[in-house]
Amino acid sequence: METRAPYVLIGTFVLAAILAVFGFVYWLNNSGGIGPRANYQVQFQGPVPGLLVGAGVLFNGIRVGEVTQLGLAPDNPRFVNATISVASATPVRTDTKVGLDFQGLTGVPVVTLEGGTIVARSGDPLTLIAEAGAGLSMTQAAREALRRVDSVLEDNSGPLKDTMANFKTFSDGLARNTGKIDGILAGLEKMTGGGAPAQKITYDLRTPQDLGGAGKTLSASLAIPEPTAVAMLQTQRMLFSPTGDIKGFADFLWADSIPKLVQARLIDSFENYDIAHAPLRTTELGQAEYQLLIDIRRFRIATDGEPRVEIGLSARIVDKNGKVTASRLVETSEKLDKVEPAAAVTAFDAAFARIARELIGWTVQAV
Repeated sequence: METRAPYVLIGTFVLAAILAVFGFVYWLNNSGGIGPRANYQVQFQGPVPGLLVGAGVLFNGIRVGEVTQLGLAPDNPRFVNATISVASATPVRTDTKVGLDFQGLTGVPVVTLEGGTIVARSGDPLTLIAEAGAGLSMTQAAREALRRVDSVLEDNSGPLKDTMANFKTFSDGLARNTGKIDGILAGLEKMTGGGAPAQKITYDLRTPQDLGGAGKTLSASLAIPEPTAVAMLQTQRMLFSPTGDIKGFADFLWADSIPKLVQARLIDSFENYDIAHAPLRTTELGQAEYQLLIDIRRFRIATDGEPRVEIGLSARIVDKNGKVTASRLVETSEKLDKVEPAAAVTAFDAAFARIARELIGWTVQAV
């Protein structure tokens, strides 16, 4: 008997605690927790989908109470009467707006209260009338909006048809006058300096022909890699000293960048001199016994003093082991009677022909 007494006491205590917790939760959900409460009647003039007893009541977005009772209006079953219990400190007025909101992804309905300034007389029962359409869910509201749009379109079908017909007439006229419009736009482009960019004119360097090929020939294989040059010379533009823009050369372009152009014309010159021992373009070790390495120093038009074309190359002959066997600086200039593209290219041709002859004669002696 003494052994069983503590178990009975413990069980009684646990049961009482469970009942107390359930009672507290019920009281919190239905009476609203701590503090005095006030009850108000709310009438919805339409359906209230999903609204249940215990649903929250929000005033300006703040939860102030719950729905405690729901039922159909006895005099008009289309209306729904609800009783809400809110904290007595909530400033509910006779003109407080009542609505129904759907919160969260699941659309849980809550009663919403907003504003109000007219205080009810003491003792008078306060019944709040919800706004018309307050019970519309999002889907229902979208359907209602679409219905209104359909109604507007139906009422204005005649003017809409006239507008579409006018737009078609305008587009047809635009299509008929496309040529005139293109002409107007072209005229505007000319007036404003717009339009397609000017076509660039390319100029090539001529390979010298009379190089004395009957003389000494190359006794070993030779390769001429692409010449090296400072960044300023890695261009197709005509270069000037002093630097600047010269009238007439805005559309000038060499056929290739200056280093590639010099490489190609040097190889062509060696071929014209001795086609049987034409140099290679490759730089791979073992492909040629010697390499003619060129560094471009100058390739420009000098305008200080008497205008002239200037070409300056630094040449080295290197064997397959990387040893420099000979080196030379080759420079020349050609008088320029007129600073314009065609005359400049002719002067470059003459200057390069002297450079090529000198390089070929020196190379065949060194290799």
